[in-house]
Amino acid sequence: MSFRIQNNIAALNSLRHLNRNETQMNRSLERLSSGFRINSAADDAAGLASSMRFRAEVSSLRVASRNASEATSLLQVAEGAMGEIDLILNRMKELATQAASGNAGSDRTAIDAESQALVGEIDRIVGFTKYNGTKLLDGNFGSVALSSTAPVDFTAANGVEHIDVSNAAAASSFTVSAVSASANTITLSDGTVSQQVTYSAALGQNENQVLNFSQLGIKLTVNMQFAAQEAQFDTDSKIHTGALGQALFQIGNENATESRLGFNLSAVSASSLGVGSVSLLTTSSAQSALTSIDSAISTLAGNRGDAGALINRLSYASSTIAVSIENKTASESIIRDVDMAMEMSQFTKNQILVQASTSMLAQANVAPQAVLSLLR
Repeated sequence: MSFRIQNNIAALNSLRHLNRNETQMNRSLERLSSGFRINSAADDAAGLASSMRFRAEVSSLRVASRNASEATSLLQVAEGAMGEIDLILNRMKELATQAASGNAGSDRTAIDAESQALVGEIDRIVGFTKYNGTKLLDGNFGSVALSSTAPVDFTAANGVEHIDVSNAAAASSFTVSAVSASANTITLSDGTVSQQVTYSAALGQNENQVLNFSQLGIKLTVNMQFAAQEAQFDTDSKIHTGALGQALFQIGNENATESRLGFNLSAVSASSLGVGSVSLLTTSSAQSALTSIDSAISTLAGNRGDAGALINRLSYASSTIAVSIENKTASESIIRDVDMAMEMSQFTKNQILVQASTSMLAQANVAPQAVLSLLR
C-alpha cells in the first residue's frame, strides 16, 4: 500500500462520480418537474426537431378545425335563410293557385298584394342574411373571377361554338350574335358545373334576350342581328371563358388544393329566382306565376341541397382533422414527453448514488491522514 498526500486519487474518483450522479439527478428533477423528456436541444437534437414539426402541425390543424366550424356556421346561416324563402315560395304558390281559379274574382287584388309583399320579404331576407358582415345570398359570395382565355364550348343550332370572356370583369354581360331565326341552346361549363339555357331566336332586328346561368354566376345577352352581310352564326361567335371564383376556406395545414374547400352561394333574390315580377291580378297571369314559382322552388331546392352537401362534407372534414390532431399529438408525446414512472426510478437511483458518492468522498478525504502515523 502506497501513501501519497499530493494527489488523492480516490477522492478525485469519488468526486467525478459524485458530479456525474448529481448531473443525472438534476436532469431527472428537470424532467419530472416539466413533464418533458426533451427540455433543450442538448437532450435530443433529432427528437426535438421532430417534436417541433409535430407541434406546429397540430397548432395549424387546430386553426383549420376552427375554419371548418366557421364555414359550417356560415352555410347553416345561408341554408336557414333559404328555408324561410322556401316557406315564402310555398305560400306564394298557394296564392297563385287561389288566384288562378275562376271564382277568385275581386279577391285577386288582395291576393296579389300579399304576393307582392312576400316578394319584397324574399329580397329583404337576401339583404339581411350576412355572416361577419358579408352578404351570403345576393350572388356576390364567391363571385365569378374571369382570368383565363381558354375556350369553352356551347351548343347552337348549327353546331358547337365557343364563348370568349377574356378581359371581362366579374359582373360583365356577354353578347352573342345570331343570324338564324330558329331556337338555340347555350351550354356553359366550368369543368365541374354545367348548365344549359334555351333562348328564342324569334326576336326582331337588334333585340336582346338576357340568359341567366345562375349556377355559374354568368349572364349572357343574346343580340339578334340579321344583317345580310353577316356570315353564318358559327363564324361570328368565338367566346372564351375565365375561371369561376370561389370563397376558399383553409381546412388543412398545407398549401395544397386538398387543404382548401371552395364554394359559391347562388343568388336567391326574387328576380334571380324568376318571381320578382309575378302578378296574380288575372287568371292567365296567375297560371303563369305557378310555372315561375315551381321553377323557383326547384332552383332553391337545388341550392339548399348544395349547402346541405357542403355542411355534411365539412362535418367529415372536421372529424378527419380531429383524428389527425389526436394522432399527431400522440406522436409528439411519444418523442417529447417523459415517462414519469421510469424517470422517477432513475431519480431515486441517482439520488442514492449521490448520497453514496458523497459518503465515499468523505472517506477518501480522510484516508491521507493515515500518513500522520508514519511521522510520529
